[in-house]
Amino acid sequence: MNFLRGVMGGQSAGPQHTEAETIQKLCDRVASSTLLDDRRNAVRALKSLSKKYRLEVGIQAMEHLIHVLQTDRSDSEIIGYALDTLFNIISNDEEEEVDDVEEENSTRQSEDLGSQFTEIFIKQQENVTLLLSLLEDFDFHVRWPGVKLLTSLLKQLGPQVQQIILVSPMGVSRLMDLLADSREVIRNDGVLLLQALTRSNGAIQKIVAFENAFERLLDIITEEGNSDGGIVVEDCLILLQNLLKNNNSNQNFFKEGSYIQRMKPWFEVGDENSGWSAQKVTNLHLMLQLVRVLVSPTNPPGATSSCQKAMFQCGLLQQLCTILMATGVPADILTETINTVSEVIRGCQVNQDYFASVNAPSNPPRPAIVVLLMSMVNERQPFVLRCAVLYCFQCFLYKNQKGQGEIVSTLLPSTIDATGNSVSAGQLLCGGLFSTDSLSNWCAAVALAHALQENATQKEQLLRVQLATSIGNPPVSLLQQCTNILSQGDKIDRRGSKIQTRVGLLMLLCTWLSNCPIAVTHFLHNSANVPFLTGQIAENLGEEEQLVQGLCALLLGISIYFNDNSLESYMKEKLKQIIEKRIGKENFIEKLGFISKHELYSRASQKPQPNFPSPEYMIFDHEFTKLVKELEGVITKAIYKSSEEDKKEEEEKKTLEQHDNIVTHYKNVIREQDLQLEELKQQISTLKCQNEQLQTAVTQQVSQIQQHKDQYNLLKVQLGKDNQHQGSYNDGVQMNGVQPEEIGRFREEIEQLKSNQELLRNQLAEKDSLIEKLKSSQTSPDTNEATASARDSEQIAELKQELATLKSQLNSQSMEITKLQTEKQELLQKTEAFVQSVPVPGESETVIAAKTTDVEGRLSALLQETKELKNEIKALSEERTAIKEQLDSSNSTIVILQNEKNQLEVNITDSKKEQDDLLVLLADQDQKILSLKNKLKELGHPDEEEDELESIDQDDEDDEDKDDDKSQGDN
Repeated sequence: MNFLRGVMGGQSAGPQHTEAETIQKLCDRVASSTLLDDRRNAVRALKSLSKKYRLEVGIQAMEHLIHVLQTDRSDSEIIGYALDTLFNIISNDEEEEVDDVEEENSTRQSEDLGSQFTEIFIKQQENVTLLLSLLEDFDFHVRWPGVKLLTSLLKQLGPQVQQIILVSPMGVSRLMDLLADSREVIRNDGVLLLQALTRSNGAIQKIVAFENAFERLLDIITEEGNSDGGIVVEDCLILLQNLLKNNNSNQNFFKEGSYIQRMKPWFEVGDENSGWSAQKVTNLHLMLQLVRVLVSPTNPPGATSSCQKAMFQCGLLQQLCTILMATGVPADILTETINTVSEVIRGCQVNQDYFASVNAPSNPPRPAIVVLLMSMVNERQPFVLRCAVLYCFQCFLYKNQKGQGEIVSTLLPSTIDATGNSVSAGQLLCGGLFSTDSLSNWCAAVALAHALQENATQKEQLLRVQLATSIGNPPVSLLQQCTNILSQGDKIDRRGSKIQTRVGLLMLLCTWLSNCPIAVTHFLHNSANVPFLTGQIAENLGEEEQLVQGLCALLLGISIYFNDNSLESYMKEKLKQIIEKRIGKENFIEKLGFISKHELYSRASQKPQPNFPSPEYMIFDHEFTKLVKELEGVITKAIYKSSEEDKKEEEEKKTLEQHDNIVTHYKNVIREQDLQLEELKQQISTLKCQNEQLQTAVTQQVSQIQQHKDQYNLLKVQLGKDNQHQGSYNDGVQMNGVQPEEIGRFREEIEQLKSNQELLRNQLAEKDSLIEKLKSSQTSPDTNEATASARDSEQIAELKQELATLKSQLNSQSMEITKLQTEKQELLQKTEAFVQSVPVPGESETVIAAKTTDVEGRLSALLQETKELKNEIKALSEERTAIKEQLDSSNSTIVILQNEKNQLEVNITDSKKEQDDLLVLLADQDQKILSLKNKLKELGHPDEEEDELESIDQDDEDDEDKDDDKSQGDN
């Protein structure tokens, strides 16, 4: 307020005293009138004065106008007047007419007024919240001025107003409703409001995007006619750029929402030449920029790659290539389309392959790459177009070894078209490299360098390229020709920059020789190259030539660092000596540093796109700046290294190569193991399928058995009903399908099985007793362990042999049981066949029933016996398992006893050693005592203890004599 008063007091051409009084009276009427009409008229009068007397109305009336917004919400007319008045006060759009002399000062003063009034208005955050609530009113006279006022506030103090709206409940959502307004003027101004709201605020951008902004904006663009639409399309595109640029979350949301597919109709421009209005050019330019926002190299690689694939899948890339090859397209649109296609294909193999297949609509058809390269090396083409083509070629080769190989192959002798009917990309690059236009030289050299980027194979292939310089002279290699042109320097008259050609050739040579010892050898094989480089570096030239000197130092350093010492005259150590003698190491390093210190170096290192204001600024390539940054340090170290350090480094490199070979070997082994695992997994899956098939077959067999049982029951019922069977068949014919001889054989086999079962039981009892003996023998520790273990091993061997015999017997019994079951099944089938085939005369039902009952009883007995045999076999298998477990436990017990025996032997050995040590110690002690006693005797001191011991010994002898006498008397 103080500032505003100062401005007001300092105005020389301020309003007259009567106008100030009028504004004061109107403010009093707004504040004090009880009638709504009076207040409305006063506010209308203030509105009419607010444009001409902006300062006075703002100072005196702003507070009253805000009060009107708060209290008179029911009257839309007075609210509209108040909003318009506030807009006139805050906005800088409507300016008072001033003379040319005062224009600058007046504009600055007007901007200061707008920002100051905005600061006063938003000082109370409730005012912005009040304005947001007013926008909910559908009345045109309220909503439209409210939108304009809020837009003006955002233009004046955007970050502060954005923060207030962000913390306001449902603030952004209320503003999003403006896009759905049916009145175009409000909808269009709502787009402008959202432009100001979303500028440089990622949080609001995300909220707006998730409020379905993409859908609504794309609908508006479609309704307005896509690229043929008016300025509304332009505003929507600018808003979309605000939402997507540098906002990875919104870009991902845009891609996943399938909105990229809706961009394709934007670029269906047709072939007519009459439809390129200024607005259409602007719209299409913004649309191309929007595509570039999604695939920008500065985005995360994963997000860019997914957008590139989506653009190819929906046909957007194909549509852009159509514009690229169309006729009648304005130059700026063509340039931007080339840049857009460049970033859509950059680093994406699928898109790069498609671009390589695009042909221009010419007769005969030519590849799009060739057509673009023709524009790049044509000096009559616009500079920005040539830069765009170079960028497109660089993006086509970026991480595309296949494309690099195709470009280099067009230079090789075996692939060159001998008829000369068509021109190839390699021929165009060579033509540009050796033309008299320095810009063409630079572009061709950089393009060829990108064909060699991180591709050692193509660097070696390019060494094979031979060029015919003139008739009668032998061809020279491309490498030799580049060094020849470089050594000629300014002798050739060229158009353009003096150093551009040499810088381009030096960048090409540095890229070619780096990480390629064979190319270094070829370069050093020409004896004139090293003296030329040292001569260039050693001279004291002007500032323009310092960059060339730095690049020469870099090339010489690469020749040292990547030298494999195959040329005896130019080994690493000899090149270092040449530098030290002719240049000096410090001077060499200083010249090498000229590259990174150049003002254009940092500019080129920022973005991959070659974007230069004019040709003379076209010095450095983005990828080359990466190479300089990588090599500058290692070359410096290599220059200062001694020969011993070089040898150590070479040994380390060899060691690393060996390690790499080992790692590669293990990787191959792991890869083979992975393949084996995959094969095993496939086998497992196959076995699972087979298992499922077998289970299915078993289920089917079970169902078939059930069917046979049912058929058997049905047969019994039929036999019970049949009363025509004759007695003549009782003796000679089958009894219900079963011969008496077969029944006898069955019984004999059953008896044999029972006897085998009894024999097995006896054998098992013997094994149990034998196991008990083993256990008892293991529990007695006093027996001879060696003999016991030998006996146990023999018994175990016998047990294993007997177990094998038991297994074979069990298998044979199982086979016999299976055979019996098969015979039974055959008998049942014979019974059924017999019943069907033999006509029998009548017989009494009683006899038939009796015979049937007899047969059924025998069959049931047989089945019961078979079932018992199965149970007995099952019991035998369980007993066999138990025997095996007991054998295992006995083996483990034997091992434990053996371990305990070994431990006891170790303990006994240790005890004997300790006893021997104690005996040795006691003997030493006795010897010492004896020597002491002797010394005491020599000194004349009798030993009392010895006397006592002698007396004790004497008494013992007397006692022994008495015992002997007593024993003799007894005898």
